[in-house]
Amino acid sequence: MAGDRVIRTALPAEVRAVADLHARARATYYPDGPPQDGTDWLAAWRGALERPDGQVMCVVERGGIVAVASFRTPPGTPQDTVKLFQFHVDPGHWRRGVGSVLHAACVEQWQADGKRSAVLDVHVDNRRAQAFYTRLGWVPDPENPPVEGDHHLVLRYAVPRE
Repeated sequence: MAGDRVIRTALPAEVRAVADLHARARATYYPDGPPQDGTDWLAAWRGALERPDGQVMCVVERGGIVAVASFRTPPGTPQDTVKLFQFHVDPGHWRRGVGSVLHAACVEQWQADGKRSAVLDVHVDNRRAQAFYTRLGWVPDPENPPVEGDHHLVLRYAVPRE
């Protein structure tokens, strides 16, 4: 399957496929189903895909998007730090190395962009993602310890020098 795999920038025309993949992945770590908080994820992804200061990378296999990552350096963040806002692999493609190759592509881009560190937040109930990030070298962010009642853990990654 790896021979059929392409990693590239996601296109605005693919917003529906990206949002649908996000919904499938997100549904796996909420025991009672994803919260209905009014977020319009299609609009959120459209915004991410169109941002000139951000990037959305995807993994395509056999013509379909099977993983997606969205990152940028938000205002107020040190310029050598990137935030990984979204990172999802379609559940039907778990345990096939898709996430690892997408993460490696993100790291290559961060290196090219001169980033020294990356941060993300992961849902406390998403144990699968926490284990994945730990295997890749992400650690709890000492500058953002867990806060009682928060449903996210902040992780930090030291971007290796090229």
